[in-house]
Amino acid sequence: MDTTVKTDTSHLRINGERLWNSLMELAQIGATPKGGVCRLTLTDLDKQGRDLVTRWAREAGMSVTIDKIGNGFMRRPGRNDSLPPIMTGSHIDTQPTGGKFDGNYGVLAGIEVVRTLNDHGIETEAPIEVAFWTNEEGSRFVPVMMGSGVFAGAFTLEHAYAATDTEGKTVRGELERIGYIGEQEPGDHPIGAYFETHIEQGPVLEDNDKTIGVVSGVLGIRWFDCTVTGMEAHAGPTPMALRKDALLAATRIMQDVVAAAHRHPPHGRGTVGMVQVFPNSRNVIPGRVKFSIDLRNSTDALVDAMAAEVKALAEQVGQEHGVQVQIDLVSSYPAQQFHAECVEAVGRAAARLGYSHMPAVSGAGHDAVYMAKLAPAGMIFIPCKDGISHNEIEDAQPAHIEAGCNVLLQAMLERAG
Repeated sequence: MDTTVKTDTSHLRINGERLWNSLMELAQIGATPKGGVCRLTLTDLDKQGRDLVTRWAREAGMSVTIDKIGNGFMRRPGRNDSLPPIMTGSHIDTQPTGGKFDGNYGVLAGIEVVRTLNDHGIETEAPIEVAFWTNEEGSRFVPVMMGSGVFAGAFTLEHAYAATDTEGKTVRGELERIGYIGEQEPGDHPIGAYFETHIEQGPVLEDNDKTIGVVSGVLGIRWFDCTVTGMEAHAGPTPMALRKDALLAATRIMQDVVAAAHRHPPHGRGTVGMVQVFPNSRNVIPGRVKFSIDLRNSTDALVDAMAAEVKALAEQVGQEHGVQVQIDLVSSYPAQQFHAECVEAVGRAAARLGYSHMPAVSGAGHDAVYMAKLAPAGMIFIPCKDGISHNEIEDAQPAHIEAGCNVLLQAMLERAG
């Protein structure tokens, strides 16, 4: 016989002003003159940010556990504390020219959920946890999403510890220096389900005038380096028909990178972001061009199809122009679909709360990608002004901040009981 008391929580709403004020207070740590935040991972400023967030958690009655890679887990007990916690979180490290919301919103939204439950005396069946993950941005140490990656077993603790910054300082040394190297083994921490709220970091929600993005997954990514080798020669005496112009051939391949994305809508992405031309002289036909290729789509099969098409065109271009074309895979990130039940919980919450919403995919990586390999996971997007992120002018509306957190509250309650 189930004797659990069911409490109607559909009326619960978070305190939007309190959440906004918390975001603004955290943003003062590392504040930049242009209104952004520079709080690089494992710096003194990062320590100050961690200290503030964990202080708020303890004031909300939460216990705090730190693991060996510095991930923080702030726990509100449930009626059945043996159940795996329903978790939310993100990161509080920023880019050198970061904004107030990227990552920070996801952590403080989780704390606001707990504060709201406390305000209304709501007890959940499963515990609630809020996590902050170490070095998500990867701007000081690589790899990116380091803390969640170690937690999920994507790479070892030793590999992460050995990473160095430009001054030769190690992750391990900096964790010890700021006092955030805990005793728990990364991954020795059960998760019942994971939700992450985040600004979209893109313009789609704003363009469609929607408040909530119901995120179904994260795009798969393939990064390549393409090197085209021809023959440098004098721009004047060399007739057009006798040239081996590496740049002319390269630009045809570059255009196909973009065309491949258009051939595989709606989530195809194709970008050439870095180009090096040799000898890079005004009156010399380029003899060698090296450029980056960034291909993304919603499934690995689609990304692989785009890559195959670009490679086939590159081979054809090489033959037509008498140049050599070499394409090398630099890195590969598989597409990650989120759990249907978590995605549906976000959609139901947005509909129940009366917020305009639409399906969304993430073109950027998030800690939720690694959590989705361990437990059911989902994400909630809200718009950011002009789609701008990783920039000091990054901005979001207080009403959208509040809406995303209300959706998080309801989705977490649905899972936590």
